[in-house]
Amino acid sequence: SKLTSLGQLEMTWRSKFHYDPLLVRVLHKSRLRYYGKPEKKMDMPYQAYFEVADGSGMMSMVLWNSLCPEWYNSMKVGTVLLLEQYAVKTSYPFKTKPTPRDSQMKRFATIEISLNVRDPPTKITIIPEEMVKPEWGLPEVKYRFITRSELDGLPNNHSCDVIGLVTFVGRAERARKKEHGEDFWLYRWVHAVDGTSDQPFILELFATSQPEVFEHIHPMTYLVCTQMRVVRDLTENPSSAIYLTTSNESQIFITGWHRGQPYTKDTKVRNFIQWTKTQNEVDQMEKAVIGGYYPFPRPPNNFLKY
Repeated sequence: SKLTSLGQLEMTWRSKFHYDPLLVRVLHKSRLRYYGKPEKKMDMPYQAYFEVADGSGMMSMVLWNSLCPEWYNSMKVGTVLLLEQYAVKTSYPFKTKPTPRDSQMKRFATIEISLNVRDPPTKITIIPEEMVKPEWGLPEVKYRFITRSELDGLPNNHSCDVIGLVTFVGRAERARKKEHGEDFWLYRWVHAVDGTSDQPFILELFATSQPEVFEHIHPMTYLVCTQMRVVRDLTENPSSAIYLTTSNESQIFITGWHRGQPYTKDTKVRNFIQWTKTQNEVDQMEKAVIGGYYPFPRPPNNFLKY
């Protein structure tokens, strides 16, 4: 069929009612958002953002309502999609934007692709990776893995990906989304080591839309976290340490979920796997801790400073 590109779509979208099919690769995936309200009667008030790209650049794509439970889990980072009968809308200005890993890639920020169950009913086809042809010119998924030894030199809010061997998993904790609201964020603290430093990565992992992974993080698993943000205490509190927290586009993977993921080809991931082969499992098991209360960032040693 006749295909269009994201670049052509941005130039011609106002003059068309029907758009030619698109062939794109998913580069980023947001958590699933529930926007239901008691007074609004909607069957499936769900929404998810994706950043998709072809040879011309990258654009946001929004999956709406009943298409979310049907397609969200199938649309992974790296998945190639053929989209037909989609809608095009001006971009929502307040949504979060992931940090592009390829600085050369053009970003089309004025419009977004909208996938609905009607008006028009979108047709989505997943193209298996073995059928993807090089001549389609689809970009590969890139990563920005850092080692623990590199972390101390990074600025606040820097975006990065990490891999490590889990040595500590805290219990699940809750924090209010708003001061007097009834909604909570669920999160847990995790430590992971990668052999490049005496210090572990300290990770604040909020529950993403991957409960089957979030609930099964345990010591001795190989943990990959993507699109993490560096958090530095910018005040002069000597007891505070640098840590990483999840963003809206973070993905988490543990042992058993790594097969077929695009990051398995990354050099730093391969270096980490080589390091784990030199480690004694019993030694690492003895250092592993699970559960308990983990106050972080730590309060000062005496009450006067506190």
